[in-house]
Amino acid sequence: MEEIKLRDATQADVPSICAIHNQGIEDRVATLDVDPHTLDEQREWFHRHGRRHPVIVAEAVGATVGWASLNPFSARAAYRFVADLSIYIERQWRGKGVGTQLLHEIDARARALGYHKIVLAAFPFNQAGMRLYEKCGFRTVGIYREQGLIDGRWVDTIIMEKLFNER
Repeated sequence: MEEIKLRDATQADVPSICAIHNQGIEDRVATLDVDPHTLDEQREWFHRHGRRHPVIVAEAVGATVGWASLNPFSARAAYRFVADLSIYIERQWRGKGVGTQLLHEIDARARALGYHKIVLAAFPFNQAGMRLYEKCGFRTVGIYREQGLIDGRWVDTIIMEKLFNER
């Protein structure tokens, strides 16, 4: 297995981030987005991230093979200690441990930044993703039934969270 290196994403990584993100959209496994993102849209997304909302990439064999980010959950001040998670893995690298490494790193970053919890939404039919999230300490807190319409079919999303300092 190739060594996987994690690092902060830079502007130069945006084309790779966009390509991997679009694979998740095309494969209908990771997002309610239905149309691929343009490079300009992905650049705008990247520019909205800063110190409090890091974007990290996984590299192997000289290429980006996955990425993860912490995103604002809400603009409301009461939610400032809650981050929303995004994670996408390049098709050929799914199931090879990239997601686990990215989740461990984003978890450490979230803790260092003082977050109380991370939340995410996932498709129940993305069994590999669900196993990954559960293995990394996320728990299901609910299901949005028929949350989105993709390719003429209503899909559910599972809402998960990971609390860092549970009372």
